[in-house]
Amino acid sequence: MEEMDYRELLKNRKRIVVKIGSSSLSYPNGKINYSRLEQVAIALSKLQSEGRQMVLVSSGATAVGAGRMGITGKPSDKVEKQALAAIGQAGLIKIYQRFFDRHHQAVAQVLLTKDAITIPVRRRNARNTLDTLLGLNVIPIINENDTVSTEQIEFGDNDTLSAYVAELIDADLLMILSDIDGLYSGDPHNNPEAKIISLVTEFSPWLENIASGSASSFGTGGMVTKIMAARICWEAGIDAVIASGEDPFVLFRLLKGELLGTLFAFGSRMTVC
Repeated sequence: MEEMDYRELLKNRKRIVVKIGSSSLSYPNGKINYSRLEQVAIALSKLQSEGRQMVLVSSGATAVGAGRMGITGKPSDKVEKQALAAIGQAGLIKIYQRFFDRHHQAVAQVLLTKDAITIPVRRRNARNTLDTLLGLNVIPIINENDTVSTEQIEFGDNDTLSAYVAELIDADLLMILSDIDGLYSGDPHNNPEAKIISLVTEFSPWLENIASGSASSFGTGGMVTKIMAARICWEAGIDAVIASGEDPFVLFRLLKGELLGTLFAFGSRMTVC
């Protein structure tokens, strides 16, 4: 198949998990970008009204908490981060609810820890809850339960969380919106020759090296966790896209088949094989 054929298949994806990171929801000074959150609400409400089932995995609770407490910069330790997340989570969902209400779209807050994926009875309960919400035309807004997370039960990042959610609910597509606009052949910050890779159909050893953090050209930053998320999608047979979150309306363009970001055609390859 040609790349456009894979892209065309995205038009038919019905159950979609959208992950948007803190860097896309806040300004460089750490303050929340309210207009960006509103754009997310507009985009997901419209896609939901078209007959899709949308799930949002959203960062931003710690940033909202820090803003409310007048704290600038990153939390000094995990305990402070957990406290700020507790303060900010209520504010974050309130902001989202206000924006979604303007488009008559109901939302629900769901906070998860990793044991909701790994322990069978909790996994079943989490899936049943999410399936019921989607059946009621409600958009779940999911975040890690940072306030109670410990090393044993934490996802560690929302890229990984979003992939596990996609696998849990048998999603058709995971869309990761970030300050990274796709997978490059090298780190574009350090290598001006690096080119964006528009289509990936196999989880190669090269990608495995990135996911493990052993590909030094990618450091240990955001791309590592995104490739880890892609590996989860590979194992589950789910398509994934990494694209820029600067304009959340990019979701419409991607679902029309435009050549943007990087498409990991892990579900589509199974469809056409």
